[in-house]
Amino acid sequence: MGSDDYSDQGVHRDRGLVRVTGARLHNLRDVSVALPRDAIAAFTGVSGSGKSSLAFGTVYAESQRRYLESVAPYVRRLLHQAEDPDVEELTGMPPAVALSQRRTNPSMRSTVGTLSALGNTLRMLYSRAGDYPEGADRLDSDSFSPNTPAGACPDCEGQGEKYTATEETMVHDPGLSIREGAVTAWPGAWQGKNLRDILATLGYDVDRPWRDLPAADREWILFTDERPVVTVHPEREAHRIQRPYKGTYSSARSIVLKAFAEAKNEKRRDKVRAYLRQEPCPACHGKRLRPEALAVSFDGRDIAEAAALPLTALAEALRPHAGAEGAEGVLVGELLDRLRVLEDLGLGYLSAGRPAPTLSAGELQRLRLGSQLQAGLFGVVYILDEPSAGLHPSDTEALKRVLRDIRRAGNGVFLVEHDLDIVADSDWVVDVGPLAGEKGGEVLYSGPPAGLEGVAGSHTGRYLSGEAPALENRRRAPRGTLALRGVDRHNLRGLDLDLPLGTLTAVTGVSGSGKTTLLGAVADAAGENGDVKRVVTVDQRPIGRTPRSNLATYTNLFDTVRKLFASTGQAKAAGYTASRFSFNVAGGRCETCKGEGYLEVELLFLPSTYTPCTACHGARYNPETLAITYRGKTIADVLGLSVDAAAGFFADEPAAARALRALQDVGLGYLRLGQPATELSGGEAQRVKLAGELQRSPKRTLYLLDEPTTGLHPYDADILTAQLQALVDAGGTVVLAEHDLRVVAAADHVVDLGPGGGDAGGRVIAQGRPEDAASAEDGRTAPYLKEVLDRA
Repeated sequence: MGSDDYSDQGVHRDRGLVRVTGARLHNLRDVSVALPRDAIAAFTGVSGSGKSSLAFGTVYAESQRRYLESVAPYVRRLLHQAEDPDVEELTGMPPAVALSQRRTNPSMRSTVGTLSALGNTLRMLYSRAGDYPEGADRLDSDSFSPNTPAGACPDCEGQGEKYTATEETMVHDPGLSIREGAVTAWPGAWQGKNLRDILATLGYDVDRPWRDLPAADREWILFTDERPVVTVHPEREAHRIQRPYKGTYSSARSIVLKAFAEAKNEKRRDKVRAYLRQEPCPACHGKRLRPEALAVSFDGRDIAEAAALPLTALAEALRPHAGAEGAEGVLVGELLDRLRVLEDLGLGYLSAGRPAPTLSAGELQRLRLGSQLQAGLFGVVYILDEPSAGLHPSDTEALKRVLRDIRRAGNGVFLVEHDLDIVADSDWVVDVGPLAGEKGGEVLYSGPPAGLEGVAGSHTGRYLSGEAPALENRRRAPRGTLALRGVDRHNLRGLDLDLPLGTLTAVTGVSGSGKTTLLGAVADAAGENGDVKRVVTVDQRPIGRTPRSNLATYTNLFDTVRKLFASTGQAKAAGYTASRFSFNVAGGRCETCKGEGYLEVELLFLPSTYTPCTACHGARYNPETLAITYRGKTIADVLGLSVDAAAGFFADEPAAARALRALQDVGLGYLRLGQPATELSGGEAQRVKLAGELQRSPKRTLYLLDEPTTGLHPYDADILTAQLQALVDAGGTVVLAEHDLRVVAAADHVVDLGPGGGDAGGRVIAQGRPEDAASAEDGRTAPYLKEVLDRA
């Protein structure tokens, strides 16, 4: 990529440099660096080295700050949500567009089509060039959207599904009486007691087993639309005076449907969904649209059927219409242009109708990147966060072409990246290190990739030059097998597979080939296998949904820390217990921010913004609590320690030391104890969960991991792999979906799925030793795995 345009640094100097002087964000120690603004520049380094702090926290943040300075002061005050970067000077930086992997919470109505703008053009095509039934009026494009009143199926309101409450979903144990909790769907605590007391007042038998109640009574209790009001005389309870009150009865179905409709978050919806039966809408058959829209076809398909096609298949269906006259030809041409970019980004297996919440962070970022390419911007710098995340090695060539296209269009590309193939093909490398956290934060090298080899202290240089040793391969003999028979799930069709137990198995294949689906099938099959005592799925979902959940609370380390503070002489003299040192309960926390450390400022017509608490300045605790110290540190100081620093601080406290050592073993020594769960990447969250598992016995435990090396430098991936091998050595079984072929080459067993993604995948292409998978004739993994094995 680099040699044709960027032969020497003098060319860069002529074209213009971005110069950073005196960056001091997080662990960056007065960093200064220069790099070409119109190049593909890779920021590299081990996880936690400071490369994201430099690329996103400094370069991008300073670019945004300057943009905000150009708007009116009042608007700037409302929009300025990020902290100013701690940097002495930044020059030569044009406007920047950042595409990070920080996951938002898109709704189920958001799809690949809406995120990529394919949906808009596809609806225009059906509106302008669709085949209408004879005599039908032409519909506008909104009529083909399930998210508008004009297009949404009136029966399911464009959801495509109907949720119904049945006796089976709301009463899980008919042998119980109402008093014993037969109606599982009722709210708990006093609300459930209130409903029971109302029924007793109405004359229903609340002590008879549910199955023995008359059918008419059961029907009324669960499904009535009546709302009778009665005077309830509650049963007397010890030490409580309870007076009569007016109570209104609502059926269990009414309560469940109301709770489902008013759920504020997906976690609450999931909880209520357990009491509902989900079925395709009988009116639209799951297609979400009105009959008038579904009656319009193009190339023999209605728009829902077209949106359900993999993007590759959609492009094939549209290609014959590319030369059509008028609006049809123009719109088909635009669709094919967008589809070509998404296919180049390795997303051809997705469908336009795929819901956004089901996409990985890497898929979301590449979709946004595809949309930016269509925007035709010139003279900007795109800052990307590991665009190769979740990509099979065979797809990286297409990604490199996309990056070149951005550069040739007159833009720069700065990317935080661990994939050494992408790094080696970049024009410029900024390597940060040498290690993570306090042991990182220095720019070890800035220049063309070839010059990185041999740089002292650079782990990136070692791996790039091939000097890093290959991972050890034990080639263990299995102690048994886990049989999967006739698996039909997503794109797995009738799959039969025998997975070895007591080994490390790598599941490979292109994106969308069925790897994650197979892990789910393995989990189900393991429940019926007597050789597996426990199944642990270590996924990349967040360890908490709010900033109150953090590294220390998730690992239970915080319980130990609070007890240590409560044991000090100061705390005992003040009468403080361990609860005093929790920021989640009243007493020791700062009441101005309720222990959050910041205040939310709600803005009319704009997103809410956050500012450090004016009382505690982000410490989370009140002054009285912060007056207590343990070995010279306050509780807020301890939460600010990195795992590595805390390991030294608590070295003589066995309970704390054990949890901290497990976090270090999975390469998370750079994280802060109080780092909010919402700030962790998916890969970091997965490794936090794995650290928790390392403190338990792995014997006869099956561990399932989905791409555990995502977001990891090869140096950190090697550390993580060593821990997974140790779990197997101690009697566990590890099955992981993986793209990192260094890790795959070190596995005992490989299952390669494919050959393609979506409908073109779901078959076992090869299984056996890594050498066996490397010799598969029709596997897209084989040539890349063979190359790695040959180098080992």
